[in-house]
Amino acid sequence: MSTVVIIGSQWGDEGKGKIVDIYTGYADEVVRFQGGNNAGHTLVVGEETTVMHIIPSGILHPGKRCFIGNGVVLDPKVFFGEIAALRARGYCQDDRQLVVDPAVSIIMPYHRAIDVAREKRAGSRKIGTTGRGIGPAYEDKVGRRAIRLEDLIYPEVFATKLHEILPEKNFLLEKFLGEAPLDEQEIYDEYTAYGAQLKHYLGNTSILLNESLAAGKRILFEGAQGTLLDIDHGTYPFVTSSSTVAGGACTGSGVGPCAIDAVVGVCKAYVTRVGEGPFPTELHDETGELLRHKGHEYGATTGRPRRTGWLDMVALKKAIQLNGLTGLALTKMDVLNTLQTIRICVAYKLDGRTITDFPSDVRQLTRCIPVWEELPGWNCDISGATAVEQLPAAAQGFIARIEGLSGCPVILISVGPRRDQTIQVQNPFETGKKG
Repeated sequence: MSTVVIIGSQWGDEGKGKIVDIYTGYADEVVRFQGGNNAGHTLVVGEETTVMHIIPSGILHPGKRCFIGNGVVLDPKVFFGEIAALRARGYCQDDRQLVVDPAVSIIMPYHRAIDVAREKRAGSRKIGTTGRGIGPAYEDKVGRRAIRLEDLIYPEVFATKLHEILPEKNFLLEKFLGEAPLDEQEIYDEYTAYGAQLKHYLGNTSILLNESLAAGKRILFEGAQGTLLDIDHGTYPFVTSSSTVAGGACTGSGVGPCAIDAVVGVCKAYVTRVGEGPFPTELHDETGELLRHKGHEYGATTGRPRRTGWLDMVALKKAIQLNGLTGLALTKMDVLNTLQTIRICVAYKLDGRTITDFPSDVRQLTRCIPVWEELPGWNCDISGATAVEQLPAAAQGFIARIEGLSGCPVILISVGPRRDQTIQVQNPFETGKKG
């Protein structure tokens, strides 16, 4: 038995798709355990780029079984759209490769409508959601009024639940948000058709995964977004609506915490953020624009330009603590190739005090001023390196400093977007905490 959880250690967009794709090569099964199609995992295989929003990134590997766990909120239209796009390129030819848990909550048209209308109404106070209906879908889940997949596949059950909830949603849309109401029959017709199709993918994730664990299979758990967007531990309220930390792998899939062997945090060599919220190391200068341009920092889901900044070790140490990280996957090292000097934030100044803990109060975080440490850049192309020893001394020093400040080993280094542009120092499936 060997299990590995992959999580984002920053504000998302760290390059998790590539890391999951690489580690899937060692796994038998891959599980997406939280979030919805607000995620965007970009994978580059050869000259082909694929962006996944809801289907696990492991789907590009033939013969790997991929799960969408109970912690996910599912938009059926996006789900089937991704399947169609994958099949057109020769992937996902066998329905048995995909399993969807019956307890996933379904993203309904009113969730999307409410999401967009709330952001519009909030104006300058908006959170910066993707408008995909993720938050409202999780609201209904917590409020015990979600329509789940196990409801959707039975037309009479779905009809009853839709009839009960839609008047409330239409009242909110019309009377408070000033938007047009939605038609019940149109929703019923569209989503009963989805339910009939989704039956082919139905499977109890908890039961199947625990059977796989008992059989000694290797399982990879794929998170979406990043630690600092966690609903409990992130920069609230500028967060997502699910548990993005490693503990979410258990609650979102139905396996126990003792089953997890290793947790790998994906970390960029710098930091980005999409949407609103505090960002202590953000750059508003030519260097920030260079990082955005060189790193192609535009949202895979929304296309929005990402905010960019220097690596923040205060935030990273919080992610290591919250997730119990056993290793770091350092991505986009190559984006720093042309820089003469590189900065790392090692502490904050808050109201005249030096602090090394990440504040939970965003009002305090907004007032934090980074304390910088400067390191020499390597000013050369590292995209062809296949071993740590092939990296220039300055690049090796940068990695060593991250390890020294974080207390966590760097076990993978990405020096380019392709699969083969990767230096693997350790394989977490071979060196997990249980050996």
